[in-house]
Amino acid sequence: MLDPRKLSLLRELDRRGTIAAVAEAVTFTPSAVSQQLSALEREAGVPLLERTGRTVTLTPAGRLLVEHAQAVLAELDRAAAALAAVRGAPAGPLRLGAFPTAARVLVPAALAELRRDHPALEPMVREIDPADVSGALRAGELDVALVHEYDFVPPVTDASLATEPLFAEPMYLTGRRTLGDARHDPWIMSMPGTLCHTMAVRACQAAGFEPRVRHHVDDFDTVLAFAAAGQGVALVPRLAALAPPPGVTLTELALSRRTLAAFRSGHEGHPAIRAAVAAFRTALSGLPLTPPAASPAPPPTHP
Repeated sequence: MLDPRKLSLLRELDRRGTIAAVAEAVTFTPSAVSQQLSALEREAGVPLLERTGRTVTLTPAGRLLVEHAQAVLAELDRAAAALAAVRGAPAGPLRLGAFPTAARVLVPAALAELRRDHPALEPMVREIDPADVSGALRAGELDVALVHEYDFVPPVTDASLATEPLFAEPMYLTGRRTLGDARHDPWIMSMPGTLCHTMAVRACQAAGFEPRVRHHVDDFDTVLAFAAAGQGVALVPRLAALAPPPGVTLTELALSRRTLAAFRSGHEGHPAIRAAVAAFRTALSGLPLTPPAASPAPPPTHP
């Protein structure tokens, strides 16, 4: 019989690409991961990996097994969720992930809701970039996390995860009335490789210019402080601009950021996950944010 723990390692290899990356994600040694995958090949009775020097790729049989592994692991999570529901009120550790703006503005109120409604839960918060959430959820480092999507950036899909939309918010331009007006200004953007940076660059390109980036700053509070100091213009979401510093003017644009709760596929009905999502929704009720449509439209594609 195939071992689900080994199937999980094979899935991680498919996602991460190298045994070293899998080992780092699951806190094993590379040799231990390699041994487990070799054992899985013996259990499967067919080659799952192609080894060329130090490079390892999945065979067609390996890719086929990954597809089935995802279904098996999701069913195991559903079984765990069903058993948790039978036990009654949610209790024990609940590992929450949140990007910095949400951690500052939204999560404290959600934690207060959880403490009031589910005192047996033990929430533990980890600040995390949305790009790292998939791996953390699959590895069991997080139970539920807040992630976001931007216009001009296609959403990242991961069959091992499920999501629920929480809210949408407009983006604001600092210091100017339109993006076109900011074509000659220095820009303050987040680090390259982040969703926010990609969105900002593509929004400028759609307005007909390449932005001249002077500062790379991830924290929106710092971005607004730089804008107040005359260091450039920037795009910020409403959640980060609820109380802008003096001297910063904001213009709402026809761009949006959408925030979702993400968790492992199969955990949709887990009582602790339901409690966390409900707490996020209650915390949002006091913020001036726009709720998403039932079926959000796909973000525009950069030409």
